[in-house]
Amino acid sequence: MDTPTDRTGDREDGRAEDRTSDRTAEPWGARTPYGPGGPWPARRDAYLLAGIGPEDVERWVRSASVLHSNGDAMDIAVRDGRIVGVRGRTVDRVNRGRLGPKDLFGWQATASPDRLTRPLVREGGRLVAADWDTAMGRIVERSRALLDGPGPGSIGFYTSGQLFLEEYYTLAVIARAGLGTNHLDGNTRLCTATAAEALKETFGCDGQPASYTDVDHADVIALFGHNMAETQPVLWMRVLDRLAGAAPPRLVCVDPRTTPVARRAAVHLAPRPGTNLALLNALLHEVIRTDRVDHAYVRAHTVGYEELAARVAECTPAWAARVCDVPAAAIEEAAEVIGGAERLLSTVLQGVYQSHQATAAAVQVNNLQLLRGMLGRPGCGVLQMNGQPTAQNTRECGADGDLPGFRNWQNEEHIADLAKVWNVTPESIPHFAPPTHAMQIFRYAEQGSLRMLWISGTNPAVSLPELDRIRGILAQERLFVVVQDLFPTETTHLADVVLPAAGWGEKTGTFTNADRTVHLSDKAVDPPGEARSDLGILLDYAARMDFRDKDGGPLITWHDPESAFEAWKRCSAGRPCDYTGLTYERLRHGSGVQWPCTADAPDGTERLYTDGITWARPDVCESYGRDLVTGAAVEPVEYRSLNSDGKAVLKAAAYLPPHEDVSPDFPLRLITGRTLYHFHTRTKTGRVPQLNAAAPEMWVEMSAGEAAGRGLGEDDLVEVATARGTVRARLRLTAVRDGTVFLPFHYGYWDTPGGHRPAAGAGRAANETTVTDWDPVSKQPLYKAAAARITLVQRGDGTPAPAPTTTASAPAGPDGVPPTTGGPDAYAVHTTRVPENEERP
Repeated sequence: MDTPTDRTGDREDGRAEDRTSDRTAEPWGARTPYGPGGPWPARRDAYLLAGIGPEDVERWVRSASVLHSNGDAMDIAVRDGRIVGVRGRTVDRVNRGRLGPKDLFGWQATASPDRLTRPLVREGGRLVAADWDTAMGRIVERSRALLDGPGPGSIGFYTSGQLFLEEYYTLAVIARAGLGTNHLDGNTRLCTATAAEALKETFGCDGQPASYTDVDHADVIALFGHNMAETQPVLWMRVLDRLAGAAPPRLVCVDPRTTPVARRAAVHLAPRPGTNLALLNALLHEVIRTDRVDHAYVRAHTVGYEELAARVAECTPAWAARVCDVPAAAIEEAAEVIGGAERLLSTVLQGVYQSHQATAAAVQVNNLQLLRGMLGRPGCGVLQMNGQPTAQNTRECGADGDLPGFRNWQNEEHIADLAKVWNVTPESIPHFAPPTHAMQIFRYAEQGSLRMLWISGTNPAVSLPELDRIRGILAQERLFVVVQDLFPTETTHLADVVLPAAGWGEKTGTFTNADRTVHLSDKAVDPPGEARSDLGILLDYAARMDFRDKDGGPLITWHDPESAFEAWKRCSAGRPCDYTGLTYERLRHGSGVQWPCTADAPDGTERLYTDGITWARPDVCESYGRDLVTGAAVEPVEYRSLNSDGKAVLKAAAYLPPHEDVSPDFPLRLITGRTLYHFHTRTKTGRVPQLNAAAPEMWVEMSAGEAAGRGLGEDDLVEVATARGTVRARLRLTAVRDGTVFLPFHYGYWDTPGGHRPAAGAGRAANETTVTDWDPVSKQPLYKAAAARITLVQRGDGTPAPAPTTTASAPAGPDGVPPTTGGPDAYAVHTTRVPENEERP
């Protein structure tokens, strides 16, 4: 691979120029300050391989980011049939030309020499190369045998949050109408299923109410379990530019680690893991006690206020301080900041979604916004964030635990409408029970009722909890495992058939980010060898299975990405996620567009609920909801009685202690999470020189005080154990709260000798230790809910462990606090502007 050079920044004409900044060491780049209500100034970031200048690029091809959920718009540089770089697109509403480290460098993974280029089939216990007819023939043969035998419930699909909309929609039609199985979910279940459920519980429907542009207007931004600086670095750049400008917003941060967000916050609350709901109930208590409630808004647009007020009446800051181990005065201060906001924006992510009582806690953030009347106007809203680039598409298209178009599986009219779109009978669409969630799919496989599992674009042998159990499930002889991916992984190692897929830049499709912005990604180069697009693979399977509609015609009537998109538009028509105003041609020019985009809203929709709550009426809502504590479904008649007028529901929940608490044997609380430089199980980012060098090895975080009390020091080799498994790694002393251990979840075994978990010894993957438990409402696994112990294996030499120093894993100083990375003096001010009317192909 060529030795890279960094090309970032811009001149007055908007063209990229060489700069010396290292965007792994300075991940958020230079500042372009702006004040409240002003436009975010443009700043182009770009990166080209060494020896390649802008004048050497033959074509620039439109795309957007695929290694996080922000949706940063970019152009792909192509020369001699290969990708040679990227640049940000300054006219786009999402990033205004900026790119984060994974955007700038992550594309290089597609050129990795170990790409899967031919199908593989298992022969004599080994995977051997085969042709497509052989591989697909085996899948079709097994599919037909299972349909003729135990039936469609014996077949399941587990997909990704990184495919394209067109691929998810095709998969949903194949699974639900072609095969008739209810067993289809995505790895979005692991990261943002709670986001969807929290929105449905409050607003009756999925879809983010707010917009990224609300950062431009907010005077308070509250981040709950959302390390924006590392999960969405370009959105954090937007916040940093507001902080550097006039009248900056105040930040409230809830996170047990001292993240870059926490270092810039007016108030940082670091609760004991598993107590988010108690903390939020106390914040609600204070907002109500101090009468910071917009009563007129609450009366006009919500139901449930009296029950909520009664539930939190005893949840005082003093009570929450005892539960959460956070000073009562700090809770009161946070409530004062939130209660005094004139324009409040709240965001939520994994620190809430993957913890105890996840949905109940996320819903209380919605409640804060509603009590304050902060919805549907500039600077006022909530973003129940996503973690992956196309997580929103899995939910819209029905490739997870939903039906396409946010239809309600309990509403017979919705089923009939979907059946009409697909030209099938309503009875052929399984809706006898909720669509099966991922954790249940794997349980069915474990129990033997599910006999074929098709995995696409994800690596559950590293990403699911309690990995020893997951490996055992996937290795069963009775389970036929198909894996569709770009690279050899721990999961392909266990497959019966492996299908080589095309990656980002090698296929065409659309994808929708966390604030509903739709981008088009055009094919820039051919995939290597015999690799095919995910859509091509699915269309081939549908043709070989000869799926038919009720009139005997082909069930799948499209043949390429654009015709698939047009089919999806017909499915989305009249639904909350209406795409009917969008076309490929429209998306090839200017900025991405937010849905709903219709004839009545041809430029898209910046914010939802600007004129009341629109999708909560019993006849149109996506869900009737669940009990937030038990997960029991709310019956349609109950929902009609509660919310006949279709208002937002202020839903209350009582705090309960975590299922697995600390004990003398396991006295620490274990949490897992991301780092800025990697994505998921590193199958892409671990193959990128800059990103891998920034975070090359697994590490363990603990506070300096906690480590000192246990006789541990920086760089010691330690073993972290839970009741399920063990991990060994070097210790990094950080400003995480005492009593807590943090593990990054990205590291597995594909880049170790053998490429899979060794038979003996401690593991490397964080999920060797995590618990098989999930939220009762969203069914999202609880990765931040384990009790653990830590023991010394070998003394280190005291030098910093191999973990990033620019992020939440920054080493703690002598006082136990990290240096002021991210502080107001840590950023240069860069005021170059790009012309507002600039556009590139």
